[in-house]
Amino acid sequence: MEKEIFIQIVSLFGTLNSLSHRGARFPSDREKPAEQSAGFLLLKPKNVTDSHYPLPMSWFANFKANRAAKRAQKEHDVLQAAWQEDVDCLRKIIAAITAASNGQDSVPNSLMQKPGEHTLWSGQGIFHETGRTASTYVGGSSGVSIPIGGGIRFRVGAMKGQVIPGEELQVDKDQGVVMLTTERLIFSGPNHTREWNFDKLLMLSTNEDESDYFISVSNRQKTSGVRFHPTVGREFNRFLGSATSAHESGYDAVLKELHKLEKEVEALKPKLAITSERAALQ
Repeated sequence: MEKEIFIQIVSLFGTLNSLSHRGARFPSDREKPAEQSAGFLLLKPKNVTDSHYPLPMSWFANFKANRAAKRAQKEHDVLQAAWQEDVDCLRKIIAAITAASNGQDSVPNSLMQKPGEHTLWSGQGIFHETGRTASTYVGGSSGVSIPIGGGIRFRVGAMKGQVIPGEELQVDKDQGVVMLTTERLIFSGPNHTREWNFDKLLMLSTNEDESDYFISVSNRQKTSGVRFHPTVGREFNRFLGSATSAHESGYDAVLKELHKLEKEVEALKPKLAITSERAALQ
């Protein structure tokens, strides 16, 4: 049986070879039926018209469209989460400033509050202050060596050198509760307590991710500040800006701006865009 199959295959290739040498030609793609073009042999079911029969590459186009749609959905989810975080924070600020304008605290506390002072926000943070690393001594000795007999020499001289102060930098001092009021910022920890009055602020800055804050006030020479987790730091930054504005301009002016911003933020809500690949299939 195997021998017969082998003979048939050899005979077939021999026939094809002889046809090619005799100038015989096979139908070109242009002459082939549509079902055999581009190297495809489509076995069309009976009673199915050409208009309803799928193209050979439609599955690949659908795959690309689905992948693009998933990518667009993922990007939208990231933008939506960031937008929702900003909206939630804005609403919390509006609620806190509104409560303060009505003489109410937004954070339970045991502070000795000043007249008209109300708490707005609190969170866990690290207090840091300008400090120095350990000083170093650089130098040596100088003088003369005098022989006194028996191979013994007596050295006369002095030490010469200088003390190099340590590098100045922000040093973590304590970890505790940071509380923001309408009048000041307060840190309270097991070992240190600090307050920064808005009336004495000279400079206030933060880093790129809004997690670390550096504060200079007129009643202290050293720069100090607080550091948070980045997520907490971003919320603190927005509350701090609203608190200092309310301290300078009053509650009504700040609430007016906050409500205006609330409307603008709603208009900026991310929308899921239909990709061009998906639109082409629809």
